[in-house]
Order: sequence, then C-alpha cells, then structure tokens
Amino acid sequence: MSEWINTLLQGLLMGGLYALFATGLALSFGVMRMINIAHGDFAILAAFAAIAVVQPLGWSPFVVLLLIVPLMGGFGYVLQRVVLNRTLGQDILPPLLVTFGFSIIIQNLLLVLFSADTRSLPVGPVATASLQLGGEVAVGVLPLITIGVAVVVLGCLQWLFSATSLGRAFRAASDDREAAQLMGINNRHIYGLAMATAMAIVAIAGIFLAIRTNISPADGPLRLLYAFEAVIIGGLGSLWGTLAGGIILGVAQSIGLKADPGWGILAGHLAFLLVLVVRPNGLFPRTRDR
Repeated sequence: MSEWINTLLQGLLMGGLYALFATGLALSFGVMRMINIAHGDFAILAAFAAIAVVQPLGWSPFVVLLLIVPLMGGFGYVLQRVVLNRTLGQDILPPLLVTFGFSIIIQNLLLVLFSADTRSLPVGPVATASLQLGGEVAVGVLPLITIGVAVVVLGCLQWLFSATSLGRAFRAASDDREAAQLMGINNRHIYGLAMATAMAIVAIAGIFLAIRTNISPADGPLRLLYAFEAVIIGGLGSLWGTLAGGIILGVAQSIGLKADPGWGILAGHLAFLLVLVVRPNGLFPRTRDR
C-alpha cells in the first residue's frame, strides 16, 4: 500500500512542474489567441541559459532563476512586439508557422552551442532530500518546492487578472481586440506584456525541469505536448484548471510507470484522450462559447 501512496504522491507533485509548463501556454492562448509551437523550446532555452551561467560562476540555480526569469520576460516582450504581433489576425496559420520556425532555430542553436549531450542544474542536497510522512511514505523536498512555486505563480496570476487594471486589459484584449482598441487600450503593448509574463513562467518551468532531470536541446517538443495536454485536461481559460490538468497527467504517468516502466508516457496520453472523450471542453472550461 505504501508503494502506491508514494506513486500517487510523486505523480501529484510532478503535476506542479507540468502546471508551470501549461500556464505559460494557456496565457499566450488565452490573451492573444495564439498557439506558441516554440513554447517548450523557449523553456529549454531558459534552462540552457541558466546552465551557461551556473557552470562557470558556480551560482545556485535558485539565484540564477532571479536573473534568467526577468531576461526571458524582456525577451518575450520584444519578441511579441517586433515579430509575433505582426502575425496575429483571423488566420491562425501565420503564428503557427512563425513559432514553428523559432522552434527549429532554437533547437539547432542549442545544438551548436551545447552539443547533443544531456545536461542538468546541480542543486546539492536539495535534489535528494525528502520528508518522511510516516512508515515508508516520503515526499521529495524539490518536488514540494516545485508545486509550491506553481501554486504561488497561479495565485499571482489569478490576482493579476481579477484585481488589477492590467488584468482587466488582458481580458478586454482577449474578448474583443477591436473594442479594446477603441476604448484606448494599446493591444500591441498588452500582448507584449502577456507574452513577457508567459515567457517568465516558461523560464521558471525550464529551470526547474533542468534541476529535476537531464535535458537536451531536442526536449522542447515533448514539453510542449505535456503542456498542451495539461491545458486541454484542465479546460481552456481556467488558470487553476492547468494545475488540475498537470496533476492528472502526472498521476497517470506515475501509475503507468508503476505498472510497467514502458507505460508511463502512454498512460498520460491515455488519460488525456479519456478526458477529451468524456469532457471535450476540459474539466473546468472558461471559454466554452469559443
């Protein structure tokens, strides 16, 4: 019994990491109505940027996080204002093609700079530390930190959207960009801030991924797939739904791994398909009318 409890706890805590990946994707789609194909690659880019700083300087990854996150946020703002805003419109194909191009560019750039070798971010004893909950049941400290960060990020975003003028501008630009423009909202600036926020969250997710496991330049598409599945499971437009979707995905993968080492990823995909069949709009949709 304790083995299954540990399995469920590991899956639940893994959901925190998936939620971080999913939140940035949900934000870019929710505000700009844009699917960012390079979403996972930007996370891997942030992780390798952190590795490039940690290795020569010996800084803690948690300290480097404070440097990389605002840099990625600024990069996201410039990218949206200079490139991606030009692709937005009624046709969803241009942003798909452009972000697909960025995905290819990032992967090949990282291959040139870092080779195909897998790398990670060392955090010392925190990586293996655990808390005993009684008997043979234990939880890792690092997964607890990860899901705690995910909850804080989602809580901050919920406050941003519900209690600030910027959040109201995000919602207005998302609901009707033409009407928002007529009311004096600068959509290009708002979209830039939305992408900056999404990219900052992506950077957090990428760095925590590199702390948790080895990464390679080609890992971006798989992380995009997990983020997409978590968003769909939780329901489009639901911030806390991304956390629920990430947890369901993580628990399904953990149960699959427990049953058979080759079934982990497959079990996550099957859980995604099951939710899609039973609830096509996701578990907690907020954009059902769209």
